[in-house]
Amino acid sequence: MTKILLLSDTHSYMGEDILKYVKQADEVWHAGDIGDLSVTDAIKKLKPLRAVYGNIDNAEARLEFPEHLKFRCEGVKVWITHIGGYPGRYAPAVRDQIKSTPLTFLFVGIRIS
Repeated sequence: MTKILLLSDTHSYMGEDILKYVKQADEVWHAGDIGDLSVTDAIKKLKPLRAVYGNIDNAEARLEFPEHLKFRCEGVKVWITHIGGYPGRYAPAVRDQIKSTPLTFLFVGIRIS
C-alpha cells in the first residue's frame, strides 16, 4: 500500500518538521498555495510529487503545476484541486464533475489555522 503525505497551504514554508514526514511517505500530494517553489523542489529531491497551484501561487508555479490534477492511485480515482469547496457547497466545476463522474477521493487544499 502506497503511503501518501497530503499537504496544502505551505505558503513557502519547508521545515524539518515537514521533511520528516516527506521521508516517511512513498509519494507527496500538495493541494496548492505552495508559495516559493523551493518547497516543491525540496520534496522532489526526496520523493515523487503530485501538486496543483493555489490562489497565492505565482505564474512560475502555474506553469509547473496544473489547477486540477486527476489520476488513479492503486485503482482509486483521485482529484486534487486547491479550492473545491466542501460537501454540499462544492465549487461549480467540482460539483459538475462529481455529478457526471463520481470520485473515490477528492483532496481539496484548505488552511485550517
